Amino acid sequence: MWCGIDAGKGHHWAAVVDETGATVWSKKIDNDESVILTALGEILEPADEVHWAVDISGTSSALLLALLAAHGQRAVHVPGRTVSRMSGAYRGEAKTDARDAYVIAETTRHRRDFAIIDVPAQLAADLALPTAHRSDLVADRVRMINRLRDVLTGVFPALERAFDCSAHKGAPVLLTGYQTPAAIRRRGRARLTAWLTNRGVRGADAVAATAPEAAQAQLTALPGEDVAARIVADLATQILALDDRLKRIDRQIRETFRTHPQAGIIESLPGMGPILGAEFVVAAGDLAAYADAGHLASAAGLVPVPRDSGRRTGNLHRPKRYSRRLRRVFYMSAQTSIVREGPDRDFYLKKRGEGLKHVQAVIALARRRASVLWALLRDNRVFTSAPPVAQAA
Repeated sequence: MWCGIDAGKGHHWAAVVDETGATVWSKKIDNDESVILTALGEILEPADEVHWAVDISGTSSALLLALLAAHGQRAVHVPGRTVSRMSGAYRGEAKTDARDAYVIAETTRHRRDFAIIDVPAQLAADLALPTAHRSDLVADRVRMINRLRDVLTGVFPALERAFDCSAHKGAPVLLTGYQTPAAIRRRGRARLTAWLTNRGVRGADAVAATAPEAAQAQLTALPGEDVAARIVADLATQILALDDRLKRIDRQIRETFRTHPQAGIIESLPGMGPILGAEFVVAAGDLAAYADAGHLASAAGLVPVPRDSGRRTGNLHRPKRYSRRLRRVFYMSAQTSIVREGPDRDFYLKKRGEGLKHVQAVIALARRRASVLWALLRDNRVFTSAPPVAQAA
């Protein structure tokens, strides 16, 4: 039998079909361990073998997938796009959980090429939540900095132009105490330097010299300056607190990632630090799932997809179904690696010389690095600039 599960946060809907496509079991299942176990027993009892399929492989189906794995059952992932398209092949236009579950089961009965969902190992699970939480914190920081720059531009545009709040700690620290031109002029350069130094700002002299120059460039107090100053101070305080939280979570991710048996190999690849390495472990999962380097690159969306028809050949396009997270790991690491001299930068410059744009050259480099990383992990050796000496098999 084939069981399709339309997963959700509060409950799932499971539908079971036999070899003829007839529905033999269909029921709503609460996302609770005892209820799921009862449903598993009802489904497994009359069947010799059950093929399981779910449409979500994230947090909402984590308990369900863990219980399936504990009972020796393996599930495949049927993407939502596939379910939506296959729904048109069956009678009726209704959109219900029961019908979606039936479509998932029927699709799995006809197709045997869906990816198997593996319950992540303990280390990957320990890295999944911190890396996802870090991404959320980074997004919050970007939003706060943009809001800070917008408010500051409305009352003190000269100071907003003078500092990059996203790259230097001195600017947010300064804004926690002084936000208006008049306040900075009253403080003076000498006392401002001492004030910043006491708060651990590097390059306090440069910050204290730039701020008074910006204050002298604006002698007019704008309407709403006092209210905006309080908002700027509050946003700057939140940005500094977020920076501290990011440092702590980066330390946690780094310490956890380096317990991975192949962490040293992953980090040896130029541009691949512990944060990107941890994201790679989470996004890629078990390396045994990739038969060769091409499969890994395809999973990351680095392999073009042909769209040929008739005499139109060689029409290559970017794929639509791939791991965005895995693609980001290879793209960001490739972009970081071209900063310094080495084989990565040489390859990038070669592609630029062939007429490729920056993004195209970085993607080409990312594809090459996917093959290199796969080979390093397969051979269990660290990266070296010089290629290994070929030996007879």
